[in-house]
Amino acid sequence: MVGKVWTDVSGSGADIVVLHGWGLNGLIWTPVTEALSQLGRLTRMDLPGYGDSPWPDGVRLEFSELCNQTLAALPERCHLIGWSLGGLVATQIALQAPARVQSLTTVASSPYFPAQEPAWPGIEPSVLSQFGKQLSKDFRRTVERFLALQSLGSPHAKADVKAIKEWLFSKPMAPVEVLDAGLDMLAQVDLRAQLSRLQMPFFRIYGRLDALVPAQVVTQVDALAPHSRSYIAPSCSHAPFISDPDGFISAWRSFYGTLD
Repeated sequence: MVGKVWTDVSGSGADIVVLHGWGLNGLIWTPVTEALSQLGRLTRMDLPGYGDSPWPDGVRLEFSELCNQTLAALPERCHLIGWSLGGLVATQIALQAPARVQSLTTVASSPYFPAQEPAWPGIEPSVLSQFGKQLSKDFRRTVERFLALQSLGSPHAKADVKAIKEWLFSKPMAPVEVLDAGLDMLAQVDLRAQLSRLQMPFFRIYGRLDALVPAQVVTQVDALAPHSRSYIAPSCSHAPFISDPDGFISAWRSFYGTLD
Protein backbone atom coordinates (compact mmCIF):
# COMPACT_ATOMS: atom_id res chain seq x y z
CA MET A 1 0.00 0.00 0.00
CA VAL A 2 1.28 3.45 -0.94
CA GLY A 3 0.25 6.34 1.30
CA LYS A 4 -0.65 9.89 0.41
CA VAL A 5 2.39 12.15 0.45
CA TRP A 6 2.19 15.94 0.73
CA THR A 7 4.17 17.78 -1.92
CA ASP A 8 4.66 21.38 -2.97
CA VAL A 9 5.95 22.04 -6.49
CA SER A 10 7.44 25.29 -7.83
CA GLY A 11 9.55 26.31 -10.80
CA SER A 12 10.15 24.50 -14.07
CA GLY A 13 12.83 22.43 -15.73
CA ALA A 14 14.71 19.38 -14.43
CA ASP A 15 13.16 17.86 -11.31
CA ILE A 16 14.81 18.67 -7.97
CA VAL A 17 13.44 17.02 -4.81
CA VAL A 18 14.34 17.93 -1.22
CA LEU A 19 13.84 15.58 1.75
CA HIS A 20 13.77 16.85 5.35
CA GLY A 21 15.17 15.31 8.52
CA TRP A 22 13.86 13.64 11.67
CA GLY A 23 10.85 15.23 13.38
CA LEU A 24 10.36 17.97 10.81
CA ASN A 25 8.55 18.58 7.49
CA GLY A 26 9.05 19.99 4.01
CA LEU A 27 8.70 23.61 5.12
CA ILE A 28 12.20 23.39 6.62
CA TRP A 29 13.51 24.13 3.10
CA THR A 30 11.79 27.55 3.02
CA PRO A 31 15.06 29.59 3.09
CA VAL A 32 16.25 28.03 -0.18
CA THR A 33 12.94 27.22 -1.89
CA GLU A 34 12.90 30.25 -4.17
CA ALA A 35 16.53 29.87 -5.22
CA LEU A 36 16.21 26.13 -5.92
CA SER A 37 12.99 26.67 -7.89
CA GLN A 38 14.92 29.02 -10.15
CA LEU A 39 17.27 26.16 -11.02
CA GLY A 40 14.60 23.56 -11.79
CA ARG A 41 11.18 22.14 -10.93
CA LEU A 42 11.44 21.91 -7.15
CA THR A 43 9.38 19.44 -5.13
CA ARG A 44 9.27 19.75 -1.36
CA MET A 45 7.62 16.84 0.40
CA ASP A 46 6.71 15.71 3.88
CA LEU A 47 8.30 12.31 4.40
CA PRO A 48 5.74 9.56 5.10
CA GLY A 49 4.67 9.81 8.73
CA TYR A 50 5.63 13.48 9.07
CA GLY A 51 3.67 16.72 8.65
CA ASP A 52 0.78 16.27 6.22
CA SER A 53 1.92 12.83 5.01
CA PRO A 54 0.29 10.27 7.31
CA TRP A 55 1.99 6.91 7.65
CA PRO A 56 -0.13 4.43 5.64
CA ASP A 57 -2.23 1.95 7.60
CA GLY A 58 -0.98 -1.61 7.60
CA VAL A 59 2.60 -0.73 6.59
CA ARG A 60 5.40 -1.57 8.99
CA LEU A 61 7.34 1.36 10.45
CA GLU A 62 10.80 0.49 9.25
CA PHE A 63 13.55 2.08 7.15
CA SER A 64 12.96 0.00 4.03
CA GLU A 65 9.30 0.99 3.96
CA LEU A 66 10.09 4.67 4.56
CA CYS A 67 12.35 4.53 1.51
CA ASN A 68 9.82 2.61 -0.59
CA GLN A 69 7.00 5.02 0.28
CA THR A 70 9.22 8.02 -0.48
CA LEU A 71 10.44 6.54 -3.77
CA ALA A 72 6.85 6.00 -4.89
CA ALA A 73 6.19 9.74 -4.49
CA LEU A 74 9.23 10.90 -6.48
CA PRO A 75 9.22 12.13 -10.08
CA GLU A 76 10.39 9.57 -12.65
CA ARG A 77 13.92 11.00 -12.48
CA CYS A 78 15.26 13.76 -10.25
CA HIS A 79 18.15 15.48 -8.57
CA LEU A 80 17.65 14.25 -5.00
CA ILE A 81 18.73 16.34 -2.00
CA GLY A 82 18.34 14.89 1.51
CA TRP A 83 19.10 16.51 4.84
CA SER A 84 20.10 14.48 7.93
CA LEU A 85 17.71 11.48 8.14
CA GLY A 86 16.45 12.57 4.71
CA GLY A 87 20.00 12.14 3.44
CA LEU A 88 20.02 8.57 4.68
CA VAL A 89 16.71 7.97 2.87
CA ALA A 90 18.01 9.65 -0.30
CA THR A 91 21.17 7.52 -0.25
CA GLN A 92 19.19 4.29 0.09
CA ILE A 93 16.86 5.33 -2.74
CA ALA A 94 19.89 6.08 -4.94
CA LEU A 95 21.24 2.60 -4.13
CA GLN A 96 18.03 0.71 -4.82
CA ALA A 97 16.72 2.76 -7.76
CA PRO A 98 19.75 4.43 -9.39
CA ALA A 99 17.89 5.06 -12.66
CA ARG A 100 15.51 7.35 -10.76
CA VAL A 101 18.26 9.55 -9.27
CA GLN A 102 20.06 11.87 -11.67
CA SER A 103 22.27 13.21 -8.90
CA LEU A 104 22.47 12.72 -5.14
CA THR A 105 23.19 15.42 -2.57
CA THR A 106 23.33 14.73 1.17
CA VAL A 107 23.28 17.62 3.63
CA ALA A 108 24.58 17.26 7.19
CA SER A 109 24.05 13.54 6.79
CA SER A 110 26.04 10.36 7.23
CA PRO A 111 25.86 6.79 5.98
CA TYR A 112 26.05 5.81 9.66
CA PHE A 113 25.03 8.30 12.35
CA PRO A 114 26.25 6.82 15.68
CA ALA A 115 29.78 7.49 16.87
CA GLN A 116 31.87 4.34 16.76
CA GLU A 117 35.25 4.15 18.41
CA PRO A 118 37.96 4.57 17.55
CA ALA A 119 37.60 6.28 14.19
CA TRP A 120 34.00 7.00 13.23
CA PRO A 121 32.70 10.41 14.41
CA GLY A 122 28.97 10.80 14.93
CA ILE A 123 26.18 11.10 17.50
CA GLU A 124 26.92 9.49 20.84
CA PRO A 125 24.60 6.44 21.06
CA SER A 126 23.61 7.49 24.58
CA VAL A 127 22.14 10.73 23.17
CA LEU A 128 19.85 8.86 20.77
CA SER A 129 18.88 6.45 23.54
CA GLN A 130 18.04 9.32 25.89
CA PHE A 131 15.82 11.01 23.31
CA GLY A 132 14.05 7.71 22.71
CA LYS A 133 13.30 7.26 26.39
CA GLN A 134 12.01 10.83 26.72
CA LEU A 135 9.73 10.74 23.67
CA SER A 136 6.84 8.98 25.39
CA LYS A 137 7.00 11.32 28.40
CA ASP A 138 6.97 14.67 26.59
CA PHE A 139 7.47 14.23 22.88
CA ARG A 140 7.07 17.91 21.95
CA ARG A 141 9.74 19.04 24.43
CA THR A 142 11.99 16.17 23.32
CA VAL A 143 11.74 17.26 19.68
CA GLU A 144 12.47 20.86 20.70
CA ARG A 145 15.59 19.73 22.58
CA PHE A 146 16.74 17.82 19.51
CA LEU A 147 16.27 20.96 17.40
CA ALA A 148 18.39 22.92 19.84
CA LEU A 149 21.11 20.26 19.57
CA GLN A 150 21.01 20.58 15.78
CA SER A 151 21.81 24.30 16.02
CA LEU A 152 24.50 23.94 18.69
CA GLY A 153 27.59 25.91 17.72
CA SER A 154 25.90 27.99 15.04
CA PRO A 155 26.42 31.76 15.42
CA HIS A 156 22.70 32.07 14.55
CA ALA A 157 21.54 29.32 16.92
CA LYS A 158 18.63 31.21 18.52
CA ALA A 159 17.31 32.50 15.21
CA ASP A 160 17.73 29.08 13.60
CA VAL A 161 15.77 27.30 16.34
CA LYS A 162 13.03 29.93 16.29
CA ALA A 163 12.56 29.57 12.53
CA ILE A 164 12.67 25.76 12.65
CA LYS A 165 10.03 25.66 15.40
CA GLU A 166 7.73 27.92 13.38
CA TRP A 167 7.91 25.58 10.39
CA LEU A 168 7.60 22.49 12.57
CA PHE A 169 4.51 23.58 14.49
CA SER A 170 2.71 24.96 11.43
CA LYS A 171 1.98 21.35 10.43
CA PRO A 172 0.82 18.27 12.38
CA MET A 173 3.51 16.78 14.58
CA ALA A 174 4.65 13.29 13.68
CA PRO A 175 3.15 10.61 15.95
CA VAL A 176 5.35 9.31 18.75
CA GLU A 177 5.66 5.90 17.09
CA VAL A 178 6.98 7.53 13.88
CA LEU A 179 9.47 9.63 15.83
CA ASP A 180 10.60 6.60 17.83
CA ALA A 181 11.06 4.56 14.65
CA GLY A 182 13.05 7.44 13.14
CA LEU A 183 15.45 7.43 16.09
CA ASP A 184 15.90 3.70 15.63
CA MET A 185 16.79 4.33 11.99
CA LEU A 186 19.39 6.92 12.97
CA ALA A 187 20.83 4.47 15.49
CA GLN A 188 20.86 1.33 13.34
CA VAL A 189 21.01 1.98 9.57
CA ASP A 190 24.52 1.53 8.18
CA LEU A 191 25.09 2.23 4.48
CA ARG A 192 28.86 2.66 4.64
CA ALA A 193 29.76 -0.55 2.83
CA GLN A 194 27.38 0.27 -0.03
CA LEU A 195 28.55 3.80 -0.89
CA SER A 196 31.06 2.54 -3.44
CA ARG A 197 28.13 1.25 -5.55
CA LEU A 198 26.83 4.76 -6.20
CA GLN A 199 27.61 5.80 -9.77
CA MET A 200 25.58 9.00 -10.18
CA PRO A 201 27.11 12.43 -9.36
CA PHE A 202 27.26 12.63 -5.57
CA PHE A 203 27.71 15.84 -3.56
CA ARG A 204 28.00 16.02 0.23
CA ILE A 205 27.49 19.23 2.23
CA TYR A 206 28.52 19.49 5.90
CA GLY A 207 28.56 22.13 8.62
CA ARG A 208 31.93 22.76 10.26
CA LEU A 209 30.22 23.36 13.63
CA ASP A 210 27.82 20.39 13.40
CA ALA A 211 27.49 18.51 16.71
CA LEU A 212 25.48 15.64 15.19
CA VAL A 213 27.47 14.89 12.03
CA PRO A 214 30.96 16.13 12.91
CA ALA A 215 33.07 17.46 10.07
CA GLN A 216 35.73 14.91 11.04
CA VAL A 217 33.64 12.25 9.30
CA VAL A 218 34.25 13.86 5.90
CA THR A 219 37.59 12.15 5.26
CA GLN A 220 36.12 8.73 6.15
CA VAL A 221 33.27 9.19 3.67
CA ASP A 222 35.74 10.53 1.09
CA ALA A 223 37.42 7.12 1.23
CA LEU A 224 34.13 5.21 1.02
CA ALA A 225 32.85 7.28 -1.93
CA PRO A 226 36.00 8.55 -3.68
CA HIS A 227 34.10 9.79 -6.75
CA SER A 228 31.91 12.12 -4.63
CA ARG A 229 32.54 15.79 -3.86
CA SER A 230 32.26 17.42 -0.45
CA TYR A 231 31.87 20.94 0.89
CA ILE A 232 32.12 22.08 4.51
CA ALA A 233 30.13 25.24 5.29
CA PRO A 234 32.49 27.22 7.54
CA SER A 235 30.03 28.98 9.87
CA CYS A 236 27.19 26.43 10.01
CA SER A 237 26.10 23.60 12.24
CA HIS A 238 23.53 20.93 11.34
CA ALA A 239 21.31 23.06 9.05
CA PRO A 240 23.58 24.98 6.63
CA PHE A 241 20.68 25.82 4.29
CA ILE A 242 19.10 27.73 7.21
CA SER A 243 22.21 29.23 8.80
CA ASP A 244 23.72 30.33 5.47
CA PRO A 245 21.22 29.87 2.62
CA ASP A 246 23.28 31.94 0.17
CA GLY A 247 26.38 29.87 0.81
CA PHE A 248 24.37 26.67 0.51
CA ILE A 249 22.87 27.70 -2.84
CA SER A 250 26.24 28.86 -4.15
CA ALA A 251 27.83 25.49 -3.29
CA TRP A 252 24.97 23.45 -4.75
CA ARG A 253 24.72 25.60 -7.88
CA SER A 254 28.42 24.98 -8.53
CA PHE A 255 27.81 21.23 -8.29
CA TYR A 256 24.65 21.40 -10.39
CA GLY A 257 26.47 23.36 -13.05
CA THR A 258 28.88 20.44 -13.62
CA LEU A 259 26.06 18.03 -14.49
CA ASP A 260 24.99 17.11 -17.99
